[in-house]
Amino acid sequence: MDPHQFEEVVADVLDGLPEDFAEKLDNVEVTVEASPTAKTLAEQGIGEGSALLGLYRGVPQTNRGFGYQFVMPDQIIIYRDPILSLCHRTGAPEADTIRKVVLHEIAHHFGMPDERLREMGY
Repeated sequence: MDPHQFEEVVADVLDGLPEDFAEKLDNVEVTVEASPTAKTLAEQGIGEGSALLGLYRGVPQTNRGFGYQFVMPDQIIIYRDPILSLCHRTGAPEADTIRKVVLHEIAHHFGMPDERLREMGY
C-alpha cells in the first residue's frame, strides 16, 4: 500500500465514524507519519524491536476542565511503516489494522486507558 492509499484509509475511517461520535471529537488533529522518531520511542518507553503503531498526545476529554481553552489541538499520529510491517508479518488485513489503530487512538482522546482498550480488543 502506498502512502496515498494509506492516508485514504485513515480518512475513510474518520469519515465512517458515526455522526454522534464524530461530532464529539474536539480540538484534535489526525496525521499520518512514516515512522516514530527515536526520541518519540524513548519518550514512550518503547525499546528497540518494539513497534509504535499510533500515538495520542493531548488532554483527554475526561481530564478537561473549566480552564481548558485556547490550547493547541491534541494530536493523533498514525505510523504507516510499523502498521504495514505488522500486517506483512502477521497477514492481518491492512485496512482493518489501520482502522483498529485509528479507533484505539481516538479512544484515548475520549479518556479510555490502554488496559480497557486491550480488554475490548483494541
